[in-house]
Amino acid sequence: MIEQSEYTEPASPVLWHQLPRAAFDLETTGTDPESARIVTASVIVVNGRSEIVHHREWLVDPGVEIPAAASAVHGITTERARAEGLPALEAVGEIAAHLTDLFATMPVLAFNACYDFTVLNREAARHGHGLLDPAPVIDPLVLDRRVDRYRRGKRTLSALADFYRVPLSNAHTSLADAAATIGVADAQTARYRELQIEPFELHAAQINWHLAWAEDFQQFLRGKDPLAVVDGTWPHKPAL
Repeated sequence: MIEQSEYTEPASPVLWHQLPRAAFDLETTGTDPESARIVTASVIVVNGRSEIVHHREWLVDPGVEIPAAASAVHGITTERARAEGLPALEAVGEIAAHLTDLFATMPVLAFNACYDFTVLNREAARHGHGLLDPAPVIDPLVLDRRVDRYRRGKRTLSALADFYRVPLSNAHTSLADAAATIGVADAQTARYRELQIEPFELHAAQINWHLAWAEDFQQFLRGKDPLAVVDGTWPHKPAL
C-alpha cells in the first residue's frame, strides 16, 4: 500500500497544442495545384505559449506571369517578383528542406493542407528536387468539417478565424495566414477533446475524416451531376 504522504496526483497530459509546432502557408499564381506556381511562402514556429520563436519568408520569382486576379489577392505583381524574388529553383529547395527539418521534431499546420503540399511537391518535381512526404500535418479545415459538420456558412480561414475569435489582419499574406492557422487549430483543440491526441494519430485520423467528407460531398454533387468527382486524398495529391 502506498503511504498517503507518497501519493502524488498524476501529471496532466501535455497536448500537442501546448508544445512547439509550426505552420506553413503559400500564396501562388492560381487555384489549381497542378499548375500553380509559388509566389510567397511563410513558415512560422511557435513555442508552447503560442509565441512566435522563428519565422522564414520567401518571395519567389515563379518564372511565369502572375495573373492580375492572383496579384489582387496577395499583392505581389510579376514585376516585383522578378525584381526581388528568389529564383523558383532555389526557393523551392529551401522551403522543402526547411519543412523536412521541422517534421523531424514537430507537427506542421496548414489550412487546406492538400493544396499547399500538392503545389510544393509539383514545384519540387518541376525543378528537380525530391518530393516531400509531409507528416504529421494538422489541417484546421479538415478538423472543422469533422467537429462542426453541420454549421452553416463558409469555411475559409477568414471565416474560421472570425468564428474562433482569432485575430487575422492582412489576410492572404502567407505570414498572417500561417499565424491564424495556428490560432484556429489551437482554439479547435482546446474546445474538442477528440482532437487532443498525439500528432501522428491525429494525422492518420484526418486522412479518414477528409476521405469521408469527400465521399459525402461527392454524393451530394451527384444529385445534379452524376459524373461529379471529389478527390479524397490528403494531405497531398499523388503525382499524376
